[in-house]
Amino acid sequence: MTWFLFMDESGHDHKNMPYEVRGGIALHVGELWPFAQSIKHEEKRCFGSARNNPKYEMKGGKFLNRARIQLAQQGDLFSDEERQRLCNKLLAGEPSSLDARIAYAQACLKMTDSLFSLLEKHKAHIFATAIPRGAKPPIAQEKKFKDFLRKDHVFLLERYFYFLEGEKDHGVLVMDESEKRLDRDFVARMEKYFTRTQTGRGWRQWIAPIPFFVSSDMNYPVQVADICLYCINWGYRNRNMNAPPRQDMVEYGKRLRQLTRKGYNIGIRRSFFHQSIVYVPDPYAGRT
Repeated sequence: MTWFLFMDESGHDHKNMPYEVRGGIALHVGELWPFAQSIKHEEKRCFGSARNNPKYEMKGGKFLNRARIQLAQQGDLFSDEERQRLCNKLLAGEPSSLDARIAYAQACLKMTDSLFSLLEKHKAHIFATAIPRGAKPPIAQEKKFKDFLRKDHVFLLERYFYFLEGEKDHGVLVMDESEKRLDRDFVARMEKYFTRTQTGRGWRQWIAPIPFFVSSDMNYPVQVADICLYCINWGYRNRNMNAPPRQDMVEYGKRLRQLTRKGYNIGIRRSFFHQSIVYVPDPYAGRT
């Protein structure tokens, strides 16, 4: 059987996010269909209908931005029936009232809570790496890092490999498609790592080094991955991540810990404790 790692990224526009985060959620193939059906059910419960319009795609920056959370907290919570009625009007393209916008904001928060519950129910795991916003290689090494995987990308694949090795199961990478040139460059760097390094060749035992690319608005797990990475950026912190979190996101950061894999790897030269969310302060420095 197989685990699928649905991947996205957060903060790579180098604007307002404190970190650049890459990673996603791992789901067993046997859980994919039940997971997708559960999301559809929760969409109808929260919004009144499934949201097929890409304008309302589930994304962290849309569901959980400060303005949305503040709007959701205006006034009392709507009843399920009233929230669904108001959301349906907004999703149908009718002129939006303040009540409809508040109802939609409340539905976004309710849906986010449901997604974390579904991830736990369907035994999903989070794998991600974070680096400081705007990290750049030394000028003398720019060409090198155009051809090879950065350290944070290596750590991400390494943690996924440790998990698959422990499960004695294979893994497939499913990525949110972006600009084709960037996607091709990343695939080329990953292929070089899997074919030209001893470590990468070993990882091929469990990780299929040929990723699949999908459109996020057509793929629920990638949308959920986007929300999780947004929550890492603003709500999750370990002892090395010193950017202040948003207080309205801290609770989501705590829930991410329930999805984090932890383990102890016994190597030839050294042994070390590892987690599936990794902070890399300098992705261009030599590996430590």
